[in-house]
Amino acid sequence: MTQETDNRQTDRETRVLDYLKARDIPFEVYHHPEGKTIEEAKRWWKDDGSVHCKNLFFRNHKGNRHYLVCFHCDHDLDIHDLEHRLKASLVAKGLPSCGKLSFASPERMMRYLGLEPGSVSPFGLINDAEHHVHLFLDKNLLQAESLSFHPNDCRGTVVISKEAFARYLSAVGNSFEYLSLYEE
Repeated sequence: MTQETDNRQTDRETRVLDYLKARDIPFEVYHHPEGKTIEEAKRWWKDDGSVHCKNLFFRNHKGNRHYLVCFHCDHDLDIHDLEHRLKASLVAKGLPSCGKLSFASPERMMRYLGLEPGSVSPFGLINDAEHHVHLFLDKNLLQAESLSFHPNDCRGTVVISKEAFARYLSAVGNSFEYLSLYEE
């Protein structure tokens, strides 16, 4: 890792923490070695009682809509099943269907979330001034007392209560919804 990359990651984390502090949104943060995948990150996570989340960034088939999907880190999603669930939810609300989904490129991730692969989290929405990205959260996350995400840097973890996270979502202003993303 170059010093420039290290500084960019530190700046991204600082921006997240400053954003939360400025809005009096309580959180805890701890640092650990880099964990760009769930498997890597699991080695460093503390047993803090939070639900650690996996975050995936998708684009629709036309490339004009982008979706951030968050769910419990121990689950996997079938992309075709996810397409059907997201489509049904969007159409029911009178919104355009997501159509065929694919993972967004690193360039799109940087453009819309200001993030690089391995550091994706809902905190990237603070970089989406146009509120372009729609956030889907698995409804099972509503049962957790607290959640944890990277602070836009895969060398840290932010633990935030369910109530504080709801305040964050309200403050950031992107559209979001809780949806059943998989069967328990």
